[in-house]
Amino acid sequence: MSSVSPIQIPGRLPLLLTNEGVLLPGSTMRTSVDSARNLQLVRSRLLKGTSLQSTILGVIPNTPDPASDAQDLPPLHRIGTAALAVQVVGSNWPKPHYTLLITGLCRFQIVQVLKEKPYPVAEVEQLDRLEEFPNTCKTREELGELSEQFYKYAVQLVEMLDMSVPAVAKLRRLLDSLPREALPDILTSIIRTSNKEKLQILDAVSLEERFKMTIPLLVRQIEGLKLLQKTRKHKQDDDKRVIAIRPIRRITHIPGALEDDDEDEDNDDIVMLERKIRTSSMPEQAHKVCVKEIKRLKKMPQSMPEYALTRNYLELMVELPWNKSTTDRLDIRAARILLDNDHYAMEKLKKRVLEYLAVRQLKNNLKGPILCFVGPPGVGKTSVGRSVAKTLGREFHRIALGGVCDQSDIRGHRRTYVGSMPGRIINGLKTVGVNNPVFLLDEVDKLGKSLQGDPAAALLEVLDPEQNHNFTDHYLNVAFDLSQVLFIATANTTATIPPALLDRMEIIQVPGYTQEEKIEIAHRHLIPKQLEQHGLTPQQIQIPQVTTLDIITRYTREAGVRSLDRKFGAICRAVAVKVAEGQHKEAKLDRSDVAEGEGCREQILEDAKPESVSDTPDLALPPEMPILIDFHALKDILGPPMYEMEVSERLSQPGVAIGLAWTPLGGEIMFVEASRMDGEGQLTLTGQLGDVMKESAHLAISWLRSNAKKYHLTNASGSFDLLDNTDIHLHFPAGAVTKDGPSAGVTIVTCLASLFSGRLVRSDVAMTGEITLRGLVLPVGGIKDKVLAAHRAGLKRVIIPQRNEKDLEEIPGNVRQDLSFVTASSLDEVLNAAFDGGFTVNTRPGLLNSKL
Repeated sequence: MSSVSPIQIPGRLPLLLTNEGVLLPGSTMRTSVDSARNLQLVRSRLLKGTSLQSTILGVIPNTPDPASDAQDLPPLHRIGTAALAVQVVGSNWPKPHYTLLITGLCRFQIVQVLKEKPYPVAEVEQLDRLEEFPNTCKTREELGELSEQFYKYAVQLVEMLDMSVPAVAKLRRLLDSLPREALPDILTSIIRTSNKEKLQILDAVSLEERFKMTIPLLVRQIEGLKLLQKTRKHKQDDDKRVIAIRPIRRITHIPGALEDDDEDEDNDDIVMLERKIRTSSMPEQAHKVCVKEIKRLKKMPQSMPEYALTRNYLELMVELPWNKSTTDRLDIRAARILLDNDHYAMEKLKKRVLEYLAVRQLKNNLKGPILCFVGPPGVGKTSVGRSVAKTLGREFHRIALGGVCDQSDIRGHRRTYVGSMPGRIINGLKTVGVNNPVFLLDEVDKLGKSLQGDPAAALLEVLDPEQNHNFTDHYLNVAFDLSQVLFIATANTTATIPPALLDRMEIIQVPGYTQEEKIEIAHRHLIPKQLEQHGLTPQQIQIPQVTTLDIITRYTREAGVRSLDRKFGAICRAVAVKVAEGQHKEAKLDRSDVAEGEGCREQILEDAKPESVSDTPDLALPPEMPILIDFHALKDILGPPMYEMEVSERLSQPGVAIGLAWTPLGGEIMFVEASRMDGEGQLTLTGQLGDVMKESAHLAISWLRSNAKKYHLTNASGSFDLLDNTDIHLHFPAGAVTKDGPSAGVTIVTCLASLFSGRLVRSDVAMTGEITLRGLVLPVGGIKDKVLAAHRAGLKRVIIPQRNEKDLEEIPGNVRQDLSFVTASSLDEVLNAAFDGGFTVNTRPGLLNSKL
């Protein structure tokens, strides 16, 4: 289509407002229609009209925000392009809109806007008419020099492109067939120009001015193409062809770029990446894989999805610390001091860390051990892992495994999947940047299992010292040496850890703290931390050890110190309010003194006092520093005590005994209650019991029935058959808490013996142990946690199985001094220790009833 249009456009044209680009006569472009005015124009004129005149629109460029549906018409550009709508495509997603393919016919000038709604219509004057460019010799002579110069540059530009491409060959033919007057508009729409430059060409109504403005644009494009070809001369012929035809491909969506700055940067990055691979210290196998991938990357077009994937893979391979490590600090004395300063108690744990340091000092290439800290929450398992890293001078990285149920989280995803990435182990190594960090695998007992595989099974290779020197991540697909990594796992219980995984780890029990240890931890670590967090100083608040003991015994009952820490936080917040109020009142008094003079000070002090001192707690008064936290202050801040010593009250009648239980949260005392009533010999068990506890109860009642004569136990009717016309109800209080485990047998026997003998169990005794049908006491686990629970509850005697006597060595000396331990191998010994004065055996020969 010629810029000098032979078509006579109508005197009134509907106006299409665009800001996507500038349409020049003779060029084609696609534009999106989504504003209310433009949508109405398309529906009314293009979709309903059938004549050629109805498909001619006036395209007004550079309209400010045409998509906005403002009531007022925006200011319009003076010059526009009359265009023919060649194609209309509609869509309803994401919202109703049309896409128009339009071809420019000629320029026009707006004379007057006739109407604005529902779409603008204007009276226009056509500018590019044939009669405006008479084919006379005089006109040719005036424009001849400019026209020839422009034509020469246009031919030079086209010939620099690859003539084997059909689009380039067709453009070369158009240069000879089109009139020279049409060439400035057409070539401006093809070469790389900005919308502002195109708008200047559109406003150039004079042909002479148009030639003068377009020639510099052509020269600039030719120089850019020459520079590009010079930098690409070492490339293959195929690459030249791709670069050369790129501007032609972009004709349909103006602008078309000949200057590929981004491509230059990408190539520089690839060269840098290749250099890093060449100089890296990765193993030979990994190096071969990287060299192979970089060769593939060079031959790969950047538009391919695999290009970014391969590049990311190579960047990860370069960043991994194949041979980069930190030097261990192997000063045993300094390590001991650092561990003691960071953590109080935990002797077994510290001893194991110091052993590792000592062996490391004697032998350099020690494989990293796999330690697993098992204990209740809040005892410092995670913080010990951090201290170990600080002691060794190593990098520390924590991997939270709670709730992980996909094995790809550990092993990574294969690179064939979309969004693939390495697993947490390789990601952690990339993060810390060394190959010998301390990895803390937190909550390893809370791994899940799903359709995506079993992450606990994926950890087997990671945590096996004989295999992890050649751990293969699915994403890397190359072996990585994990043998220098020190893995520390944490768990609350070993019951939920698969046996195969548990076998690869060295279990270190981290039991709860005694009251004395908690007091020491509170005053060494917790209170200073809370004071710092709340902006307080020791000159403002004092918490004596007696108060700390009250908080431990009356407000918290836990194995760790998390609740204790929160209670100190509550105290500090309450004191912070009083300190802030006191400072505010002092400032208020000082300002009043200045304002009113010294004579008014007594009146001001009187006003500053609370209205009713008797109605306010002690801490509500203006504080005198430091504020001392005593028991009364505790009641004001934390409320009434949550726990009381209730043991003696609960054991005030026969049929009650105290057992000891182990939970993932630490040890606990557990009451067992029994009662009997007339019935048909049924045994009722309540309290959310599991199968093991139910079996223990049946064992206990069977043993007592078989030994009723020996201990002279009778039911309500005096019969030695304990279930004769008698129902027994066993209850374990806290019925909402599920209970199960093989350590309640001796407690149930003692409880039932108390019920049938009518004697009270000692109120200061607790017991644990499993029984057999022959009356033997079997060993159980968690002795230290159970003994600490008995100590917290104020009990004085603990009955444990004889085969658990070795576990008493782990119990702190001060706790052993406060308690007396009875080791029992049979139920006779248990009953003798549980009742005051022993449990007498009936030595008289029993009368045999004849069954004849």
